[in-house]
Amino acid sequence: MGVTAVILLAIAKLWQQFGAIALLPLQFEPQAFILGIGMALGISAASSTVYRFWAAYRRSADYYLELVIKPLVLPDLIWLGLLPGLSEELLFRGVMLPALGLDWFAVIVSSILFGVLHYSGSQQWAYVIWATIVGFLLGSSALLTGNLLVPIIAHIITNMISSFMWKLSHQE
Repeated sequence: MGVTAVILLAIAKLWQQFGAIALLPLQFEPQAFILGIGMALGISAASSTVYRFWAAYRRSADYYLELVIKPLVLPDLIWLGLLPGLSEELLFRGVMLPALGLDWFAVIVSSILFGVLHYSGSQQWAYVIWATIVGFLLGSSALLTGNLLVPIIAHIITNMISSFMWKLSHQE
């Protein structure tokens, strides 16, 4: 997880530097925090519902989360929220969106690539679809607000909620 975060941060910084791309603004405003928290709660609730009713997603999510979360202890889950939340948002929304034109086409392309990043085997297609949808929501929030902080907050909190919930429900 840490290595992946460093690689994604390096790609983002190199792309930004060599592509002369201005990073999507990161504005610390109260409404950005509120919107990010609201999105995280909405995504988490939707994920829980999809998990309950879509068996392919449940199997896919369990496989992916077991791979990532099972070896971690509860305090490690904070890092699981922070590292991907920061590195993935910096790359996919902070750099990729402006590089691709900061429009709906850029949101769609970055969402698909975000989904593909979460591919971990041929049985994981449902998780990739879900990650693509979440990527679209995060990208839409970045495009509509012009503030990278919104998807960062949403991503970090969503990861923390889902990992804590999964870890607590799958303790041996």
